[in-house]
Amino acid sequence: MTSSQPISRTPGRPREFEIDEALDKAIVVFSERGYHGTSISDLKESMGLAAGSLYKAFKDKKAIFLAAFDRYKQVRNGVLDGELALGTDGRDKVLRMLRVYADASLGEAGRRGCLVVGTAVELAAYDAEAAERVHRSMSRTEAQLEALIREGQNDGSIAAATDPHAIARLLLSLAYGMRVLGKTGPTREQSYCVVDAAMTLLDR
Repeated sequence: MTSSQPISRTPGRPREFEIDEALDKAIVVFSERGYHGTSISDLKESMGLAAGSLYKAFKDKKAIFLAAFDRYKQVRNGVLDGELALGTDGRDKVLRMLRVYADASLGEAGRRGCLVVGTAVELAAYDAEAAERVHRSMSRTEAQLEALIREGQNDGSIAAATDPHAIARLLLSLAYGMRVLGKTGPTREQSYCVVDAAMTLLDR
């Protein structure tokens, strides 16, 4: 994979909202098939863009992939931030965050898989740009969890003896583990039971 980035807008390039819609479709293909299992023909068909429009917007397949990854994180972060805004205290926010990952692991979306997990497994070991995006994504999640644990300790909803860093790391592993298990078709009850068990760690 050679270094590539989406190129700047040029006359005739699809409008931004069209690009976002196309990238949402590319996310599905990359999540289901992986980077190497996805061809340019697959992307043209799924994104609904003619070859000319596709190459005006993106240099190559890698550029499409990186843009799709960034779009995926933008959408998922928006969902997560919206849910956290409803939280009443630190503990409730941790619960809501874990349930966002649990819900994303259910049904068709769960079987499709997580683009972050897929990228970590398939590309991060040898592609620097992919590895940097995976690291940034997981670091953000871990930092959010640690901050929420500390918030809960300050408001009294989480035990003061809890180690924020260690438990945040453990919950990070749980969150992405649920995304992997999502490919096996877990039920909501199964996923929420795991979350409820993990929440008991905040009482120690």
